[in-house]
Amino acid sequence: MRAVFIAFNQVLTDEVLSAIGQLGLQGYTRWPDALGSGSRGGEPHLGTHTWPALNSAMLVMAEDTTATQLMQRLKKLDERSPQQGLRAFMWAVEDTI
Repeated sequence: MRAVFIAFNQVLTDEVLSAIGQLGLQGYTRWPDALGSGSRGGEPHLGTHTWPALNSAMLVMAEDTTATQLMQRLKKLDERSPQQGLRAFMWAVEDTI
């Protein structure tokens, strides 16, 4: 089992949800208004007058193979629109209840 944390510009919400849905993943936790600034350029997403854009964040649990496929889809999405801002991190889940 793997956890995938995704932080992304809200403009990418439909595409991120589509990538998750196409893999048959139904369960996730979403934070719709996340603030942040990327480490590789682009503009901050702070929800202010100066920096009005906002991020969303999601946490998705998936079996190893499916999580890897999700990461691949997210990488392609980020490559299509790198200035929008999308980062994903995957780590092992040791236990669940």
